[in-house]
Amino acid sequence: MKQAILDTLGGWLPDMTDIRRSIHAWPELAFQEVRTADTVARLLESWGIETHRGLGETGVVGRIEGARTGRSIGLRADMDALPMPEANTFAHASRNPGVMHACGHDGHTTMLLAAARYLAQHRDFPGTVQVIFQPAEEGGGGARHMIEDGLFDRFPMDAVFGMHNWPGLPVGTFGLTDGPIMASSNRFQITLQGRGAHGAMPHLGVDPVVAAAQLTMAFQTILTRDQDPLDAGVISVTQIHAGSADNVIPDQAVLRGTVRTLSTSVLDGIESRMRDLTQHLAAALRCTADFQFSREYPATINHPAETALSTQVLNDLVGADQVRTAVRPSMGAEDFAFMLQARPGCYIWIGNGDGDHRTPGHGLGPCTLHNGSYDFNDELIPLGAAYWVLLAQRYLSTVPAS
Repeated sequence: MKQAILDTLGGWLPDMTDIRRSIHAWPELAFQEVRTADTVARLLESWGIETHRGLGETGVVGRIEGARTGRSIGLRADMDALPMPEANTFAHASRNPGVMHACGHDGHTTMLLAAARYLAQHRDFPGTVQVIFQPAEEGGGGARHMIEDGLFDRFPMDAVFGMHNWPGLPVGTFGLTDGPIMASSNRFQITLQGRGAHGAMPHLGVDPVVAAAQLTMAFQTILTRDQDPLDAGVISVTQIHAGSADNVIPDQAVLRGTVRTLSTSVLDGIESRMRDLTQHLAAALRCTADFQFSREYPATINHPAETALSTQVLNDLVGADQVRTAVRPSMGAEDFAFMLQARPGCYIWIGNGDGDHRTPGHGLGPCTLHNGSYDFNDELIPLGAAYWVLLAQRYLSTVPAS
């Protein structure tokens, strides 16, 4: 069965590669995935799949009914690109200036399309497979938008699964872990209000730049003195905006940045301490402070039973020696987290290799995510699609535990 699936999907690789590269050549930003969504919907419809457009603005859902009634599983891919220029010059490089598929969502979409095509032709399974093509993963919260638009009400799912390519993991290998696999993503903005003065007469003003510098360093004590050293957390001040002249102490300084954690309890503690330090340190330096903290994406936390099932499927697909079942979580974020809060499931990584797959004309940078020289490895399309097919078949044919 496994080999027959791989042989069929491998036979489709030239066609699916053309689809992937076409999507790569015409990248679209969050909630602007009109061309991509239309491509997805037209292909699903051409394969006889019941197709629904416009969920979460530009999302697409395909419903594949099996030969008999049963449970329902959701398989999700993301469609959006990043607002960055592409360094590659090969034939399928971005034709949309300043926009690039630098995270492999073109490949994720294509792997799920290939799986949908196969499942539509081989409906010898009980229940329903819902294939979810999600917009706006890159900061737009597209998963949340789809859920708010009725994703799980209109398309019932007992569990939902996601997959992301992972540069550095060898081709043919997979990574996953029970529990947190991706961090929460949170933003902060702090406005420190002082009193401007001549740079040569600082005693006549209240300097918010000094307060910004001290606050930036003080935040690191939260990680080293307030937090359990075994609990992961990141506080990065990534922007400080202040001043307009070399000899003028400004009235105001603005700090912005990101906080990443693997648990809500750690996040609660970091936010609380950041707020305290901001207010008290600003007051000690005679500034006033406005502290704004925004929780964007929660941590992506895999569920035990679904992680165990994914591991079994991957072991059968590539062998246990090619499946890394306790990968270190990434402090990057993923809005599939919202789906895992609503339904049990598992999110895995598929190895994208080290970049040797790139055709002539790639940029000089490494083949890493969010890099202008990145390109998805088309060799993964049959393998990733086979995982989706085998996972759906296994999940739907397994009697749920009591």
